[in-house]
Amino acid sequence: DVLITSFGTARRDIEMLQKWVWSHLILDEAQNIKNPGAKQSQAVRSIDAQRRIALTGTPVENRLSELWSILDFLNPGYLESFERFRQRYIVPIERYNDEESAAELRRLVQPFFLRRVKSDPTIISDLPEKQETTVYCSLTEEQAALYEKTVRETLELIDNSSGIQRRGQVLALLTKLKQIANHPAHYLKQAGPLPQRSGKLDRLTEMLEEAVDVGDHALVFTQFVEMGHLLQRHLSETLGVDVLFLHGGTPANQRDRMVQAFQADDGPPIFVLSLRAGGSGLNLTRANHVFHFDRWWNPAVENQATDRAFRIGQKRNVLVHKFVAAGTLEERIQSLLESKQALADAIVGNGEDWLTEMSTEDLREMLMLRHDMVEEL
Repeated sequence: DVLITSFGTARRDIEMLQKWVWSHLILDEAQNIKNPGAKQSQAVRSIDAQRRIALTGTPVENRLSELWSILDFLNPGYLESFERFRQRYIVPIERYNDEESAAELRRLVQPFFLRRVKSDPTIISDLPEKQETTVYCSLTEEQAALYEKTVRETLELIDNSSGIQRRGQVLALLTKLKQIANHPAHYLKQAGPLPQRSGKLDRLTEMLEEAVDVGDHALVFTQFVEMGHLLQRHLSETLGVDVLFLHGGTPANQRDRMVQAFQADDGPPIFVLSLRAGGSGLNLTRANHVFHFDRWWNPAVENQATDRAFRIGQKRNVLVHKFVAAGTLEERIQSLLESKQALADAIVGNGEDWLTEMSTEDLREMLMLRHDMVEEL
């Protein structure tokens, strides 16, 4: 017999599931047990099975503790205790980018991975190509003024803070700078006006207009729900087409209707999605363009989002456009990511948290605006 259930239902019905020894326990979207201390993870681990298999496109989404959790489910004790794993691998790799520790961990885990690489034509011969480009956009003068003012004022606060308070201020600053790079109205919580105030939005509008004119379809990812609402309204009004928007507050039945509408031959040509809500679990092969309007500094999460379009069933080449505000924090982190891509491909780092450990002087160097990249209006 085969029993198919969800993670949430398995947690609620765990006493029933523990009555048998199952021949196979197979987890799809196994990142759902990435937190070893969560009740859901503990319930799944307690099910007795002769063989265990985990399927996931992102064994590491944010931190190496997630990899330990999945591997410990498959082969309990193989990577030793979590504390030992933290000392031996998490600290050296996430904090110090220790390539020797990363290579050692890679050797340990690779024998248990059957990895499907979409770029290998011998594995998926009918999948078209994926072409990725970075789109550098200039800030407007309004964006530049907001950016510099925010950096200057916040760095003064950071310089006089310490501990948790300082970390919180750094992370809050990063969020503010991303919002400013997106659009002044996003940062200032304004309804508009939107045109001519953001280099990113103007460039996105131009590229989408060209795509829609030739009958192409596009996904636009943003990590901010507020920006998603602004994008939906602006693109619909400017381009004169229906634009869908999916976010974490979208009910499940409405989410399904959106996917079906977009996939239909006569469906809306543009689908805006929040990265957390739409970055996994969706099949959106109608799209042959993917726009990352603002960047999530985790390559695995971005790749997972791109794979909503670049997956089996896609018949056209997929064009991936990653937007970066030139001369800002975004460009500097983009450069760092590229320089460390070999390590990131194998073992993904810890998002933006490492920035909180920088000295104020290093932060100032990282965040200060390059004036030659500001658009003159």
